[in-house]
Amino acid sequence: MITQINEIIRHRRSTYPEQFEVGKKVDDAIIWQMLENANWAPTHKKTEPWRFVVFTGEGLKKLAEFQANLYKEKNQGEAFSEKTYQMLLTKPLKASHIIAIGMKRHEQVPEIEEIEAVACAVQNMYLTATAYKLGVYWGSGGITYYPEAKSFFGLGENDKFLGFLYVGHIAKPSPDASRKPIQEKVTWIE
Repeated sequence: MITQINEIIRHRRSTYPEQFEVGKKVDDAIIWQMLENANWAPTHKKTEPWRFVVFTGEGLKKLAEFQANLYKEKNQGEAFSEKTYQMLLTKPLKASHIIAIGMKRHEQVPEIEEIEAVACAVQNMYLTATAYKLGVYWGSGGITYYPEAKSFFGLGENDKFLGFLYVGHIAKPSPDASRKPIQEKVTWIE
């Protein structure tokens, strides 16, 4: 089992929506398994700050329209890019599912610890998707940092919206990755 865990971690890759097999749906049961595994991430004081909204089917169109229209509303005149607007309208439709990632703020712990807990939850989803040989990409562009977007995802003023997890079947795999030796990044004191 340790070998399997090591292999899953080392083979985890970001797979961009352009690499997905468009139109092929991931089984909802796998998405639920990803979410269940996310729910077991470490969390200080058991605040469980992760909040997720899952879009699939017609929901992807609703998400696409919402984010494109919010972008257009916020970027008038020279700030507006038709290319960005069209990308926001079409990119979500390349995925089987998109999971919006939110952080529910709890005042009893520092904010950074809540963000770290959500990142651990997302890593659990990444690893679960890898085990199922699915593609996953965590994107934080587009409307992620617009405060006006929060309410669409059920978040309050003090919460954080942390982006989108795109999920799909892989049509074009990502290249192998490499890392510098861990020894270059560790100080060991005895």
